[in-house]
Amino acid sequence: MRGRLASRNPSDVLTEAGELVEAGVRELLVVSQDTSAYGVDLKKQADLLTGGALRPDVYSLARALGELGVWVRLHYVYPYPHVDDLIALMAAGLVLPYLDVPFQHASPRILKMMKRPANTEGNLARIESWRQHCSEIAIRSTFIVGFPGETEEDFLELLTFIREAQLDRVGCFVYSPVSGARANDLPDPVHPSLAQERLEALMQAQAEISESRLRNRVGSRTEVVIDEVKGDVAIARSYAESPEVDGVIRLAGSATFSPGQRVDVKITGYDAHDLRAEPVGAQAPPDVAF
Repeated sequence: MRGRLASRNPSDVLTEAGELVEAGVRELLVVSQDTSAYGVDLKKQADLLTGGALRPDVYSLARALGELGVWVRLHYVYPYPHVDDLIALMAAGLVLPYLDVPFQHASPRILKMMKRPANTEGNLARIESWRQHCSEIAIRSTFIVGFPGETEEDFLELLTFIREAQLDRVGCFVYSPVSGARANDLPDPVHPSLAQERLEALMQAQAEISESRLRNRVGSRTEVVIDEVKGDVAIARSYAESPEVDGVIRLAGSATFSPGQRVDVKITGYDAHDLRAEPVGAQAPPDVAF
């Protein structure tokens, strides 16, 4: 996707979201090219809906979506300073304590070439601050290795960041040229085999972190939504798992569950990517659909 960002009017977004909720949807995923920059092109003009003024910025939009009474999950939230304000909405229960932040790299030099925010030390401090204000927050991110000009020192900076940030979920991609992209003209391309080695090293480091974070959830209680039932196992997710990109929670005794049902569970085990759980207390019959 190229070109200038174009934000939808907040009333359009809320109208569509309200219609989805009325139709039975119980989880809204907010996804865009740059969710943090929502409303910047609208010059902060107020948009009237139901008699109230809604400013076109990501905080106001997220708060309004949260007031619809369903799960609201934010994706592609770049780490601009005003993103810190969203954590208050998560702590208040209006938005799921889940943040998809595409940090992309940790070397300030590479980030500048990518034309992305390059304050790595600031990002580590902000992650710590987010966790202090909302201890249950789950953070996922994506990174690129093998960007033109990436040195071994740059990659080691990225590995250090990964180990210090202790992110819950991480995806990684090898840089590949895109037709018309300015990065194609940068000097010192990284050999594909070296880029692949770096990807494998990063994912191995993250696998150890992910295992530790999953292990720490054993014994905790959380609410999950049932996505599907396979034989005698129900596949579910909590606030910490986004559909299709994160792991799942496997729940035994699926005969009593149906897709869309909300269930309180206790986490009992884990593997490399997923969790196991058992229901807690009497569960209400299914009354929602996705």
